[in-house]
Amino acid sequence: MTENLTKPDAAEDDFELANFLPFLLNQAAEESSLAFQNVYKNRYGMLRTEWRVLFHMGMYGQMTAKEIGQRAKMHKTKVSRAVQRLAERRFLIRTRDAQDRRVEHLDLTPAGEAAYRDLRSVARDYDVKLARHFTSGEVALLRAMLRQLAGIR
Repeated sequence: MTENLTKPDAAEDDFELANFLPFLLNQAAEESSLAFQNVYKNRYGMLRTEWRVLFHMGMYGQMTAKEIGQRAKMHKTKVSRAVQRLAERRFLIRTRDAQDRRVEHLDLTPAGEAAYRDLRSVARDYDVKLARHFTSGEVALLRAMLRQLAGIR
């Protein structure tokens, strides 16, 4: 017995990739982040994971890599690599915990704080630019829906 491995007729296939929410969300995220990505990459040589770590530390202060991973929903390996690169470039410092030597407390250096402030300003301006595509009501609704999908309160 042979299987029919031919493509189904278009009339039978009613799945529209262009309307599949995960696909749309991914496409929107990629498209909307490109210009901002160029800023942190060109100014500071950072990758996406590095600016995410930098922003979490800038917003919340001293953290551990585990805390960053939990807040940013990033895998511990990616956080670890980003922390290593930021430390090498003197954007953050690591301090061993006195009670548990396996834990490192991470703090931004003055250079890291300056980079965070600079990129935060650019991010605010870019957010305003993106929001201009919509009415204020649409922006509020979009933010609320995205927070709901992301599980952010």
